[in-house]
Amino acid sequence: MRVIFMGTPDFAVPSLLSLLEEGHEVCAVFTQPDKPRGRGHRLTPSPVKELALERGLPVFQPATLKDEGVQGEIARLGADVIVVVAYGKILPQAVLDMPRLGCVNVHGSLLPKYRGAAPIQWAVLKGEKMTGVTTMFMNAGMDTGDILLCRETPIGPEETAGELFDRLKDMGAELLIETLEGLKKGELTPQPQNEAEATLAPMLKKEMSQIDWSCPAGEVHDWIRGLTPWPGAVCHVNGRRLKLLSSQVTEGEGEPGTACCIEGELVIFCGQGALRVTGLQSPEGKRMTGKNYLLGHPLG
Repeated sequence: MRVIFMGTPDFAVPSLLSLLEEGHEVCAVFTQPDKPRGRGHRLTPSPVKELALERGLPVFQPATLKDEGVQGEIARLGADVIVVVAYGKILPQAVLDMPRLGCVNVHGSLLPKYRGAAPIQWAVLKGEKMTGVTTMFMNAGMDTGDILLCRETPIGPEETAGELFDRLKDMGAELLIETLEGLKKGELTPQPQNEAEATLAPMLKKEMSQIDWSCPAGEVHDWIRGLTPWPGAVCHVNGRRLKLLSSQVTEGEGEPGTACCIEGELVIFCGQGALRVTGLQSPEGKRMTGKNYLLGHPLG
């Protein structure tokens, strides 16, 4: 199958790799323009661009797909299908209408739940027990197209958004290949999404980092997992700003936000119950357990 691939971050890399390994003809790769990174603000290519260049694929990085010249280039490529995985740009209707088999998107949730930029993180933030990946035909809306295939997976009780991200990106790649095979054989029947069940998953912001200890321990635990690795959940213990990386819900009653040492473990009280801090990052950037942190910074 002749494919145009559109994607940008790590989540999209396994899908592009699977297309190549399965023998699909990837005639072009579209990805976001290089962005400045680090202290030196050096322009850095996206993970998808790095793989595309490594495999000798033509790479396009337009600022917008609304440009008529860009649309003409896409039309000239004559792709059977456009595959979109976390590209980060809106596809105009003119582009959506170009490929013979349509535009197929791989999304990191069980649509219609968690439409938007951060579906994996919000599933964890909201304490979901199940999530998955969905392939769908794209339309002019945000993740509103007809569903082609879904695959479910449980979310572990202590699994972070970063860990779930790594699992779902591989699941998405597998489901993409299955979807293209089904489209090629004419075996798939697209199903409209149930708008009554739709929820949104907006982009995360740094302002979300501060932990609200007045919430129940289970909710705080989910908040920590959902914000790991970015932007990270932060709090202050004895005036020191700590980034919490992992936790466990435990029993305890006290003033919300108060930290104490219980059997050598760092425990912080919540609105209901308490959290045992099992992983944190200190202001010096060191990652350690709560127990090891207390060895060097006793609460007194």
